[in-house]
Amino acid sequence: MTPEVALELLCDLGAPRHLVLHHELVLEAAGLLCSGLRGRFVDLDLDESLILAGAALHDAGKIRFPEELHEPGSRHEPAGRELLLDLGIPGSLAQICMDHARWRRPGIGLEALLVALADTLWKGRRSQELEGLIQRALHRRLGGDAWAIWLALDDLCEAIAAGGDRRLARSGAG
Repeated sequence: MTPEVALELLCDLGAPRHLVLHHELVLEAAGLLCSGLRGRFVDLDLDESLILAGAALHDAGKIRFPEELHEPGSRHEPAGRELLLDLGIPGSLAQICMDHARWRRPGIGLEALLVALADTLWKGRRSQELEGLIQRALHRRLGGDAWAIWLALDDLCEAIAAGGDRRLARSGAG
């Protein structure tokens, strides 16, 4: 599924404009992550389509729990997964609705971790813990110098986070 189709699906499901915009901004950060990783790690095998579609749908469950648009809550996570599965969306993509918010749990894949990171970086925030998990996952996939991977990832995250103020202003939350 392309990100454009994913965003169209949100609209078809009645997602409020603010929720669609949130997904667009996270998708923007995810696109920067993917292109930055591709440029820095040419041998990296990454399912970019899963990352981008996941970024475009990660909070789809907020359609069913709109109060979680403005209040903390996690009911939207399983609701999003179920909503997407009911629509015939592949399980790996639907699972991102759960995994992007539960990235501290063991066994979360690199692609879901990157969606979680995009959901953090879009607003200019950083997470050393999440970035550390991603660095280790990258090192497992790539081998090589772990410190060099860390430096490259740190540089990329800093560049994406630096645009957070502009994205926040576009979101209406800034």
